[in-house]
Amino acid sequence: MTDVPLLVLVVVTALAFDFTNGFHDTANAMAASIATGALRPKIAVALSAVLNIVGAFLSLAVAATIASGIVNQDSVTLSVVFAGLVGGILWNLATWYLGLPSSSSHAIIGGLVGAVLVSAGTSGVIWSGLIGKVIIPAVIAPVAAGAVAALGTWLVYRITRGVGGAERTNDFRWGQIGSASMVSLAHGTNDAQKTMGIILLALIAGGALPAGSAVPVWVILCCALAIGLGTYFGGWRVIRTLGKGLVDIESPQGLAADTSTAVVILVSSNLGFPLSTTHVASGSIMGSGVGRRSEVRWSTARRMAIAWLITLPSAAAVGAAAEGLQTWLHGTFGNAVVLVILVVLATGIFLAARRTAVNHHNVNDEWAEPAKAPVPTGSNA
Repeated sequence: MTDVPLLVLVVVTALAFDFTNGFHDTANAMAASIATGALRPKIAVALSAVLNIVGAFLSLAVAATIASGIVNQDSVTLSVVFAGLVGGILWNLATWYLGLPSSSSHAIIGGLVGAVLVSAGTSGVIWSGLIGKVIIPAVIAPVAAGAVAALGTWLVYRITRGVGGAERTNDFRWGQIGSASMVSLAHGTNDAQKTMGIILLALIAGGALPAGSAVPVWVILCCALAIGLGTYFGGWRVIRTLGKGLVDIESPQGLAADTSTAVVILVSSNLGFPLSTTHVASGSIMGSGVGRRSEVRWSTARRMAIAWLITLPSAAAVGAAAEGLQTWLHGTFGNAVVLVILVVLATGIFLAARRTAVNHHNVNDEWAEPAKAPVPTGSNA
């Protein structure tokens, strides 16, 4: 095995990406349940964190796709994996700061593809896998989830039209706790596996494992814990955009949206598609607004759609720049320079986010206070 320090750096960086994935994508599971008052914010993110960990152990189909279905393993080196992770992390942090629910999945895939293009050229990318298992599902999944959520929301209101408003709201809040939990489980099943696949690529590239190896148990455990911890810290900026920025959500809508999201993600995970849970959750929430005939804030939806479109190429550009810099500066020095740039930019984004939160009293003041989120009568949630 060669270059053990670089291999360790890549594994640690991959787990850091998994952490950012968790806090960036908490909104996918919990925005609707927090917005309707089904769960208090702190309880919601704690529950989501635990279920993300459990979900990470349920399947490895997505990890296999990332490790062998998008780029050629022979074209992957440790520096390529590191550069790809830099692209994914920086794009995650940038969109988190802006409150945009962009795709962590596309961020890491884009970063990896960009780095491979610089290192090995177009032959290093499995274009059929990128198109068939990433791009096409990215187009179909949110549309399908939105359609299912719209139909489900319409049916729910149709069936319960004779039930009193307060009674219906309280009853559906209980159901929404279960559906939001399923989304968290599905998120762990799909998203944690992407990092597992990246680490597996690094272990093979570094000579620690032979080509074609399965994901080691310690990798599964570390990725599960990293995404769980990230989820616990919560992506409050993105939660606000999904929970209040798209539509005004009622409990029946939240139940329909969460159920639609969980079903689509679980089916995709079983098929090995590294699907964007952000795209699916956003599509479901918009669909629930259409099904209820409530106002959908299309200006917010357009911002999100733009973020979706540019995530893959933008992260690829950052990954390509990182790999190009490493190649130009050569060896350990190049790796160190890219690491310093990553740390400086990440720290800057976090500090800027803290200043914004303090100055505007926006996300945490409104969402993190338990008293602001009522729960069903008699509930301890």
